[in-house]
Amino acid sequence: MDAADFSAVLSEVRRFVRERVVPLEAEIDEKDEMPADIREAAKKMGLFGFALPEEYGGLGLSMLEEAQLMFELGYTTPSLRSMFGTNNGIAGHVLMVGGTEEQKAHWLPRVASGDVLASFALTEPEAGSDPSTLTTKAHLDGDEWVINGAKRYITNAPLADVFMVFARTDPDAPRTRGISTFLVPAGTPGLTVAPKDHKMGQFGAWTADVFFDDVRVPASALVGGDAGLNRGFGTAMGCIAHGRVHISALMVGMAERLVDESVAYASARKQSGKLIGSFQLVQGLIADAQTDYYAGRATVLEAARAFDAGTDTKIGPSCTKYFASEMVWRVADRAVQVHGGAGYMRGVAVERFYRDARLFRIYEGTSQIQQVIIAKALLGEAARG
Repeated sequence: MDAADFSAVLSEVRRFVRERVVPLEAEIDEKDEMPADIREAAKKMGLFGFALPEEYGGLGLSMLEEAQLMFELGYTTPSLRSMFGTNNGIAGHVLMVGGTEEQKAHWLPRVASGDVLASFALTEPEAGSDPSTLTTKAHLDGDEWVINGAKRYITNAPLADVFMVFARTDPDAPRTRGISTFLVPAGTPGLTVAPKDHKMGQFGAWTADVFFDDVRVPASALVGGDAGLNRGFGTAMGCIAHGRVHISALMVGMAERLVDESVAYASARKQSGKLIGSFQLVQGLIADAQTDYYAGRATVLEAARAFDAGTDTKIGPSCTKYFASEMVWRVADRAVQVHGGAGYMRGVAVERFYRDARLFRIYEGTSQIQQVIIAKALLGEAARG
């Protein structure tokens, strides 16, 4: 995107986030629902397709541009980003990376506009950190695929119009080589979405279990057509690597907000007749938070540049996701500490962000999984003993 146009996009999103969404954060958290007018505004701004190609109606942002946009979106409740994150990220990228031209032409314009909400159905009750162990199965019956199995914690499942479903299509193949991806529209007979999960935080972003009981889809629902058969795992991993940089940038935006909240509180709250910002131990908490934020921002930008250049699409995304998720948790903890008792009260922004931040160390690959990925990539055969 032209630099001037991109700057205008960032300015518009910043105003939208800070003037329209931030004032609604407590309401979104309390009602566990994103207001319809915010959803419509996001659609009009092109936020459902910022990472999708321009030829399909998206903004076509690079990873570096996307990261900068996520810095702005991360300044408010993460449920805003979650509303359109799967369209731009792991679900939309399944089609971008693995779809046939016909599949892209049919689905991507509607995904980019927000008229279709896509969901990424990979995680299962016993296949989370290691999705290669998934047990959902699909077999060909005539000219239809029949899918059976269950998925867990699927983002946007209660609202989704289409699911990108990963299922084992060759039970005899090595675990990572017998998995395929299917486009399954919501409402397909046999597909059931459970009631939304009641989570610790990130209210307004809905997840739920999804069940497949002899769900039948046409042969054309196989992502990538015949060429995509048994290649779904590789597609998923490529999409997840992109998502790790994407979500890391969101955490940086949240860290910035937490620093701002801490500074504002320490500049106004008095104890023993003095502003608490004058106490050196409070200053230390704020200095550490700002340093973490600064390092996180630099790490994400470097990872995004390398991702765009194609020089690092594995270690970099894992490093930045690992660092950013641990970083924002530390910053959130310090923000609560700066606020003292007030930081433990519902209705105070840092209390809500503290709950929201905890999930980042789990989804898109836990911190421990990132450690394993990084170490194995560096050590090679030595890591296998």
